Amino acid sequence: MHRYIIQRLLQLIPILFGITFLTFSLMQFTQDDAVDHLYEQSGTAVSEEVKEQKRAELGLDQPFLVQYGHWLKGAATGDMGISYISGKRVFESFSEKLPMTVELMLVSIAMTLLIAIPFGILSAARQNTTLDLCVRFLTFIGNSLPNFFVALLLIYFLALKLNLFPIMGSRENAASVFLPALTLAISMSAKYTRQIRAAVLEELGKPYVAGARSRGISEWTILTRSVLRSSFITIITLLALSIGSLLGGTAIVETIFMWDGVGKMAVDAILSRDYPLIQAYVVWMSIIYVGVNLAADLLYHALDPRVRHEEEMK
Repeated sequence: MHRYIIQRLLQLIPILFGITFLTFSLMQFTQDDAVDHLYEQSGTAVSEEVKEQKRAELGLDQPFLVQYGHWLKGAATGDMGISYISGKRVFESFSEKLPMTVELMLVSIAMTLLIAIPFGILSAARQNTTLDLCVRFLTFIGNSLPNFFVALLLIYFLALKLNLFPIMGSRENAASVFLPALTLAISMSAKYTRQIRAAVLEELGKPYVAGARSRGISEWTILTRSVLRSSFITIITLLALSIGSLLGGTAIVETIFMWDGVGKMAVDAILSRDYPLIQAYVVWMSIIYVGVNLAADLLYHALDPRVRHEEEMK
């Protein structure tokens, strides 16, 4: 097991290195000048000499590879530079915004599982019935609607018309997390429900289920103790993908609801040409996806003997 973990980690290092190099390159080749934009935002008219001094202060006058080398050295020790706009260290900015994103992620995933698991199982167990057709229709609608449109609908009906929930995200008001979390949960639960339904249907067609039925075991026991347990691989895969995207910050949803998380921070950084913050955000996203997928691989390895057997045969 330890050998497998080390092997997977060694495979991921070149991926992260390539992502950082590509992202840093793209930042360097943009047409916008961060120093020009900085002074435009502040409304200050300065001479080219002052701008050149600022570029030198930020290290922007150095060759590309020298800048990348300095950044990579700092990133390896956890120092990803200083924000051009706020003047804070990038790590400090992330640590301030991350708790809000984590809160939104946990609530939206809890909502998703509460919706998707029971409806996915019921839809498969009542295949081709009215219930199954209704669930499939609703999941089709949920998959088709973009998040920004769902967010606007929820704001209109639940916030403006019924006045049930606040629109703006706030640390002080716990209820403000409901609308952005529900926006994310609607699209995620639609995908989860369809995948869980397909996984449960596949398991229900296997010989061990027919054998359990012939021994008089109840359908509920078969579903909850055998079929659902065998479908955990599908659920783990979906969770790995969802956690990665949610921890990275869902920029559109956070911006619409003014939810002060990592996603909104990234949008603000792009609009203000805050390159150190943008670069750190991309690296953050990469680490999340790589780390979550590694964790999912390890869970497969631990839970499914077939995966362990395949790895041993390689």
